[in-house]
Amino acid sequence: MSALDTKISIVVVCVFIWIGFIGAISFMEAWIKFRAPGITLPLGLGIGKLVFFALNKMEWLFSLIIIISLFYARNPLNFNSIFFLIPFVILLIQTFWLLPILDARADLHIQGEVISSSFHHFYYVGLETIKLVSLFIFGIKLLTQ
Repeated sequence: MSALDTKISIVVVCVFIWIGFIGAISFMEAWIKFRAPGITLPLGLGIGKLVFFALNKMEWLFSLIIIISLFYARNPLNFNSIFFLIPFVILLIQTFWLLPILDARADLHIQGEVISSSFHHFYYVGLETIKLVSLFIFGIKLLTQ
């Protein structure tokens, strides 16, 4: 196995583990926790804040490993792939715009405030879906190249 193959293998592993994190947390844990006995909405929101903070940090770690591996693999086709750029841009949007809004809304709800409805959760789910599909296509493209 060449050094290029090793670096691309690292990228493939990171991509599919990242997909697993998104699937397990965003599409399963997020709503299942509210079905657990004794979990109130404020408690579930507090847990959710912690879990999504950790997910966000792991996503940045996966992104960093992918970027470094692609840089050292000197494979511009993969590095410039729109199917990697889309999840990276979504991660930026989530980190610096959407998650702070959702955290602030959760904090208000935890404090007992009545808050108006918003579409921010729908935006998050939509972006997670796009991110997951893009990562999957990127991973498949890496495997078939």
